[in-house]
Order: sequence, then C-alpha cells, then structure tokens
Amino acid sequence: MRNRLMLILLGAVLIGAFATCKRKPAANFNEAAASESVQFVSDESFAPILDQELYVFRSTHPNAKTEIIYRSEEETFKLLLNDSARFAFISRDLNAGERKTLKEHNLATNTSKFAIDAITIIVNEASTDTTISIGEIKKMLNGQAKTDKNIVFDNPNSSLVRYLKDFSGQKEFKQKNIYALKSNKEVIEYVSKHPDAIGITGFSWLDDPDADYADAAKKVKIVAVKDENSKTDPNQYFKPSQTTLALKQYPLTRELYIVNCLGSRKGLAAAFEHFIVTDVGQRIILRSGLLPVNIPAREITTHSNKL
Repeated sequence: MRNRLMLILLGAVLIGAFATCKRKPAANFNEAAASESVQFVSDESFAPILDQELYVFRSTHPNAKTEIIYRSEEETFKLLLNDSARFAFISRDLNAGERKTLKEHNLATNTSKFAIDAITIIVNEASTDTTISIGEIKKMLNGQAKTDKNIVFDNPNSSLVRYLKDFSGQKEFKQKNIYALKSNKEVIEYVSKHPDAIGITGFSWLDDPDADYADAAKKVKIVAVKDENSKTDPNQYFKPSQTTLALKQYPLTRELYIVNCLGSRKGLAAAFEHFIVTDVGQRIILRSGLLPVNIPAREITTHSNKL
C-alpha cells in the first residue's frame, strides 16, 4: 500500500495544482486546515480507504491536526448518538430515529455519500468453488444449506454483520459453522489457511493489502456471485469491480456515508469532507478499487494536423 500511497500523493499534488487554476477552492479550506484539531470516528471496515484519504490530505495540508479512530459500527453509532463524536464515517444513511436523536442534541446534521463498496465472498486458493448465487448465500446464513464449510466474517458488531443480518432476514447467526472473528484481516488470514472456509469481507481489504497480511491475501480468491432474481442478468455471475458496481451488476453492495454534525461548513472537518467528495478524494477512491460517487472526469485534447 505504501507504493500506492506515494503514487496517489504525487497525483494529488499535480491534480490539486491544476484544479486550483480552474476553480475557486472551498471557503477557508487552507485556513481551517492550518488552525484546528479534529478527531473523526469511523466504522473500522473503511480503514484501507480512509487511511489513504487522510494520508494525502495531511501531505497537502501538513499543519492539519487530524485523527481517525476506528470502531465497530455499533460503537460508532453510540458515539455519534451520545454526542461523543460529531463527525463519522458509516455504511448507511441515518434513519429517521437517529436524525431525531441528533436534532434533540441541537446538532445540525449533514450526510454525504462518497463511495460504493462491495461485500466480497472469498475462498481458499485450493478451493474448487468459483461461483455462488444470492439464494445459496441466504440458505447458508439461514442454516438451510447442507455444508460443513465454516463461514467467517469480522466482529459481531460490525456493519458487515448488520448487512448480512438484514440481507438474510436473521436477527442472530446461531449455527455452529457461522461465526465472527475480530477483523477483516483475520477473515482473510483464516480463509488463507483453511480450504474448507468461506469468508465475507469488504472489497477494499483485498485491493493492495498492507504487508502484514499481503501473503494471506494472495492465498484467497474472490467468488463470482449471481442474483437469480435480477431483471437483467439472472443467469450471469459477476465478480466485484468498478465496472460491475457502476453497471449495478454485482449484487452485494453498500454505500459509504460521511455524517457531519459540527454545523459549520468552514472548519477542518468540512475541509476534509470537501476533500473526499471532490476531485482528488474521489480519484483516491477510484484508485483504491471502490466506486466513487462522483467519477472524476478525464479531459482529452485532440489535435488535427493538416498535411
């Protein structure tokens, strides 16, 4: 990941310099970044992409005092709703009850969607499994499939587990062969060592993994998924990619959101939010393998040379 971050940083500097000549920057962007200290809280599932975003943001604004604390989705929402955190990254939009609670705290809440992630099914490199359907996944999670394979995912309070519960219609996973580990890294490492395992993880953890689990990531493979109830491609299997996410072909997706309860649109938090949802931040997401909400445009100049 370090090499990718250096490439992203170089590209961001060049893009930023070019973009500055073309459009007016956000109000008080540099001034805010140089004078404040802000702590963000995030669902730990997003660590790979947010680490890249913060790395480039800090490099282009070295005086900005910023930190991201990673917690489970459940802990992230508790901090947000208890007014212990004012700026968060989550994997769904706020519901009416949560907005009401924040309003009762007199917090002006703004949410921004910034990326689309894929829920990814992985197996050991030695496994003969290469495809699976939505129906088969639901049967496995509901304990209706006859299988001796262990199904593993990250910690029980994560956004991924909440997604799988909503997806399968289960309040709890009580089957002996379905259990949570502690992190996405542990899921990848477990599957890399167990040919009979099925892992469920976020796509960003598999693209350009850090050195401490890169070897494990090489020993797993991604399974293609079919949605048999799809109106357009009921017989087609798809692997997660920016193309299949953009075309809405890959069926297991989730949207990533920024929640800003600070009210001000001119401080450091707003500056970081602006950075993520605009050109440079969206290019970082594009390079990470996820799908940016605002796909950066490419400008191509053609020349006609007369003979």
